[in-house]
Amino acid sequence: MTTNSDRLDAVLAHADATLDDSLSRLAALIRIPSVSTDPAHAGDCRRAAEWLAADLAALGFDASVRPTQGHPMVVAHDKAADGPHVLFYGHYDVQPVDPLALWDSDPFEPVFREQPDGDTHIVARGASDDKGQLLTFVEACRAWKSVTGRLPVKVSMLFEGEEEISSPSLLPFIESAAAELSADVMLVCDTDMWDKKTPAITTMLRGLVGEEIEISCASRDLHSGMFGNAARNALQVMADVVASLRTSDGGVAMPGFYDGVEELPDAVRKRWERLPFDEQGFLRDVGLEKPAGEKGRSVLEQVWARPSCEIHGIVGGYTEEGFKTVIPARARAKISFRLVAGQDPEKIRSAFRAHVRAHVPDDCDVTFRAHGGSPATVMPIDGTFLVKALGALTEEWGKEAAVAGTGGSIPIVGEFKRRLGMDALLVGFARFDNRVHSPNEKYDLSSFRKGIRSWIRILAAFAGQEQFQQK
Repeated sequence: MTTNSDRLDAVLAHADATLDDSLSRLAALIRIPSVSTDPAHAGDCRRAAEWLAADLAALGFDASVRPTQGHPMVVAHDKAADGPHVLFYGHYDVQPVDPLALWDSDPFEPVFREQPDGDTHIVARGASDDKGQLLTFVEACRAWKSVTGRLPVKVSMLFEGEEEISSPSLLPFIESAAAELSADVMLVCDTDMWDKKTPAITTMLRGLVGEEIEISCASRDLHSGMFGNAARNALQVMADVVASLRTSDGGVAMPGFYDGVEELPDAVRKRWERLPFDEQGFLRDVGLEKPAGEKGRSVLEQVWARPSCEIHGIVGGYTEEGFKTVIPARARAKISFRLVAGQDPEKIRSAFRAHVRAHVPDDCDVTFRAHGGSPATVMPIDGTFLVKALGALTEEWGKEAAVAGTGGSIPIVGEFKRRLGMDALLVGFARFDNRVHSPNEKYDLSSFRKGIRSWIRILAAFAGQEQFQQK
């Protein structure tokens, strides 16, 4: 009789033995420049979707490319196994490569660079976010099917091509395919490890509201000598609006912003306090020294469990070389809010717009443009799937897996929870120094290999002992 342990060991060994083949597939996917924000790469986005669907179909999945108003979705199913049903989500689209001059090599030709610590960096756009991460799960499924002929649990996959542009086609697609996409738990591999040797599962994910505003004052730019003092300056009005959003103690001043926000549970706070986190080092690594958020709260609490407001850009007037003494007629700003449990994205958006209108003079106009919105999600720390996944990760890495939060936002997680009632496990193998969205993005070879092995173990843990007995 072949025991469950023997079978699991065989699948893990196969994944290691075929790692070069897995890397070849990763390189092939990376070479497709699937930049979702650039219309010139629309064909490349479709090529990436077709590549994934073909690869999954060859593995025995019922896989297809689904059209949307934007870039296509990839949906795949293999429900032959008994036991629970998991839905794995990833995205095949990538960020633009600009500024190209700062790359050390072709962004879409992966380069394998050996490091002094013995690891290897896979350098390319999308190596970490999210093609390398996505393929860790696909390759884990490949190993299971190669060795045992089947998967240990029911598996569905959903890959989208618009995550980097706020997923405009996602909600309509979820609504149209809700029954097909329903599962017992959602799995996402688009987050980080705790540190180089410690895996982590993210149980707390902030939501997001993005807004772009334009303030218009005079009918045209004006000469500051002729109209200065008497005429409204759109940049000054914008500066006043932006300044009004924050309090002197680092909070958000917008009325009603904290309605529904609860304090961090003591059990979670104690877990975080045990994590080996260096607050000063965290800021020092980016050239800073003092936390700028709400006073009296730890850095981890500020970035994981508290809502925030950030200004991403302000444009207006003359910004080219030299000097031009104009009073700008228009000014634009891009602002986002990271949300926590208890905050409704549309209520925050409405409150923001009301706040801005209250600070814009009567003889000026303001217009708004929404840039996505998603609620925060929090997963129970004692959930069955979470406990099993933590055990599997701890066994693979030889260190207790961390339960973490993240300040980032993955809109699909909140939407699946809200619309389909599905909790999500965010299990990522990226590292903080992967330079995602930046030149010379990289993914560590050890992350790729151990990620595959981790998913193999997690699927086994979800299935339970009885699924691996030789029949």
